[in-house]
Amino acid sequence: MVTPAQAAPGAFVTAEIASQPEVWARAIDLAGTVAGQLPKPGERVAFVGCGTSWFVSQVIATWREVAGLGESDAFTATEVPLHRAYDRIVTITRSGTTTEVVELLASVRGRIPTLTLTAVPDTPVADVADSLVDLSFADEESVVQTRFATTVMMLFRQALGLVPAGILESCGVATTAELPAAHVAADQVSFLGTGWTIGIANEAALKFRETSSSWAESYSAMEYRHGPISIAQPGRLTWMFGDAPVGLAGQVAATGAEFVDHDLDPLVDLVLAQRVAVARALLLGVDPDQPRNLTRSVVLS
Repeated sequence: MVTPAQAAPGAFVTAEIASQPEVWARAIDLAGTVAGQLPKPGERVAFVGCGTSWFVSQVIATWREVAGLGESDAFTATEVPLHRAYDRIVTITRSGTTTEVVELLASVRGRIPTLTLTAVPDTPVADVADSLVDLSFADEESVVQTRFATTVMMLFRQALGLVPAGILESCGVATTAELPAAHVAADQVSFLGTGWTIGIANEAALKFRETSSSWAESYSAMEYRHGPISIAQPGRLTWMFGDAPVGLAGQVAATGAEFVDHDLDPLVDLVLAQRVAVARALLLGVDPDQPRNLTRSVVLS
């Protein structure tokens, strides 16, 4: 088996990004099969993850609460307020080995029903979670998460009845669309969102930081004008996921920064952001499959 160290720089993550239309389709099909394992309407649910999985949790929690299906919160695994009366805890962990997630599940076992979604089911989370959804078809070789994260979101999006028509086709176009050279060369990017797309913005910024150690930040779009816009300038991007607040595009343009506002579903737009992040890493001569200071899973001794 070829490892990331043996492959061409970015080979794994590039292929994984390109495979997203296929794995999204599988997630849509799987949603009905696992519906009985997912949170029930009216339950108070904590969605939990670390790193990318925390941002995925933010997206799903917002979808569910806005849909009127019950109070839904998102936390990192070490910050769950267990004094609250949660009816269920849902954890997301690609590797199934993340120490903080395993410890959380073990600590509430027998007290709070738990569900975990993972790409590697034969791992420690299987021993401590009450229920498990196997997403091994979306597992990844790259350290950087792309398709696993979006597959989890697509599964819940389908379960909540929120998948828009034509999204698989749009995703396919996004995986091959030409990337503007100015986007790849930008020395700083601020990603913005509103509602559920704040989690998307957070994840996009993390991808830039992980793949190339580039400077990227993320904010609620309405908060951007309360200070962060001060770093906007020529050669930098302000990237909006979803509908932009009135007047924001003009205010960003006045700084000389480029306002990126694609007419795309935000999850599809995230695919473009993933590709730009990888392209920037390659431009800078670093391997996005082997990010600096990172490993596939955080396992603490």
